[in-house]
Amino acid sequence: MEESSRPTPAGHSGLSHDAGQLPLSGSDDRLRVGISSCLLGNKVRFDGGHKHDPYITGTLGQYMDFVPVCPEVECGMPIPREALRLVGDPANPRLVTVKGYEDWTERMCAFALRRVEQLAAERLDGFIFKRASPSSGMERVKVYADHDPRDVPEGAGRINLGPPQEKGVGLFARAFMDRFPLLPTEEEGRLNDPRLRENFIERLFVMRRWRALAEAGMTRGGLVDFHTRHKLLLMSHSVEHYRSLGRLVAHAAAHAPEDLARDYLTGLMDGLRLPATTAKHANVLQHCMGYFKRVLTPDEKLEMLEVIQRYRKLQVPLVVPVTLLNHYVRKYGEPYLAGQFYLNPHPVELKLRNHA
Repeated sequence: MEESSRPTPAGHSGLSHDAGQLPLSGSDDRLRVGISSCLLGNKVRFDGGHKHDPYITGTLGQYMDFVPVCPEVECGMPIPREALRLVGDPANPRLVTVKGYEDWTERMCAFALRRVEQLAAERLDGFIFKRASPSSGMERVKVYADHDPRDVPEGAGRINLGPPQEKGVGLFARAFMDRFPLLPTEEEGRLNDPRLRENFIERLFVMRRWRALAEAGMTRGGLVDFHTRHKLLLMSHSVEHYRSLGRLVAHAAAHAPEDLARDYLTGLMDGLRLPATTAKHANVLQHCMGYFKRVLTPDEKLEMLEVIQRYRKLQVPLVVPVTLLNHYVRKYGEPYLAGQFYLNPHPVELKLRNHA
């Protein structure tokens, strides 16, 4: 797994000097994903309940093996228990119980550091957090004013401390993201957004393929093959990262193996975090058409251009032009595009490109 100060691909100390190419794992490989335990239906919440998410367990569960974590229970809190909240400085909040104001900050932070080291051995491809949780929320967790309710004189009534700031991060989530800054992370609530959902799952599969490459014994030739097959996928997110990583790979011999692997993965995941917009996708689709300029019939060219234009106008989803391109790849045996993960980045059954 990646160290927070110097991220390095998991299970791999760097690139060998062998120029041989390595096969990449396909998108049908099962992912290994950490997850807030309550999202699986486990009754670990403060009130003894759960937050089962049917999409995660039913749809994503067909392609993922989950590693559940409940920071609050695992660090010693009972079920049921008093609710928790973050208080104080959003950049360095404390974790306290709502009524009794018992401070769990040190215990939670100590647990989180131990747990993330244990998770390093799990070789996770990413993590799905429970939104708004003071222990597991990834972003915009409420942080309240640091005021012990027991200090209010009896009969003084309620003191108005103003609304909480939605600027916090759950203590366990922060420790996890600090330890593994390159791993894809998301909250279950944000998975309801089609574009965020596709971006997250796409990155999970890229990370899985990277791990397969690294664990097999990465070579410079293997890195070239990996980069080549992900070029168009990266281009759909960031032309800048596409170009910079191309330069890095082209001058691979000038870099120390560990530095090369680390810098490549950092640039790759940074680029893929950027949203793949309709305009970016349309440009990639036009680029793909160039590989068929000598073989497509006039009618086929017209059909492809019309479909891309309809996609630009949001009249059809991305799956329509991509399906047509895949048809031409098979019909004309275009080898470069046949190897591009852009055309098959994840299982089609997930329907991640079916939104206009």
